[in-house]
Amino acid sequence: MEWLFGKRLTPEEMLRKNQRALNKAMRDLDRERMKMEQQEKKVIADIKKMAKEGQMDAVKIMAKDLVRTRRYVKKFMVMKANIQAVSLKIQTLRSQNAMAQAMKGVTKAMQSMNRQLNLPQIQRILQEFEKQSEIMDMKEEVMNDAIDDAMADDADEEESDAVVNQVLDELGLQLGDQLSGLPSTAVSMPGQSTKQPTAVPAVRQAVEKLTRCHAYLKLVMRSARAIMVTYLRYRDLSLRHKK
Repeated sequence: MEWLFGKRLTPEEMLRKNQRALNKAMRDLDRERMKMEQQEKKVIADIKKMAKEGQMDAVKIMAKDLVRTRRYVKKFMVMKANIQAVSLKIQTLRSQNAMAQAMKGVTKAMQSMNRQLNLPQIQRILQEFEKQSEIMDMKEEVMNDAIDDAMADDADEEESDAVVNQVLDELGLQLGDQLSGLPSTAVSMPGQSTKQPTAVPAVRQAVEKLTRCHAYLKLVMRSARAIMVTYLRYRDLSLRHKK
């Protein structure tokens, strides 16, 4: 009835109070048992003394007292064992109560986290992240293509010039051999200069024009391909976000 006149004890406080009471009871039992053991030793010494003196009646009386003393010592040991068992049960209850309180706190924390966890908002964030990542990848690819085109022009131009020069050299040698094998049909008159037209400059000019046209067409095709890739990517992104 203590709680009627003051603050009501919590289960933890009640268990702690009972635990202290049980510990005090075990200490009292140990103290009484030690007294009884000392009394037992004293009775044994008196019995030996009386037996030497031949006082057998006193020996019988003291022997009965010794039996009772030993019986009480045994009872004290049994009571202490029972109190220890109760104390262990109380300690188990305290541990279970502590575990329940801990689980209660963890449950509240989990509820708070679940309330703060907004799944639609997280989905929107992830979708926006995916969108921005795709846009960044697309821009990076377009920039890489542009850089590759810009860096490859010089190498392609040098390679094209080398091929053109090789072709022109071969054509020049072939035309020279063919022209040297033709019979001369023009008769040179005194005072007139004989002129033989050569085909090498005309062939060189034609090949250069073809090379320039090929390079221009190649640049146009690359630009058209980059524009088409950009258009298709933007169209896919727009369709995906509409869904």
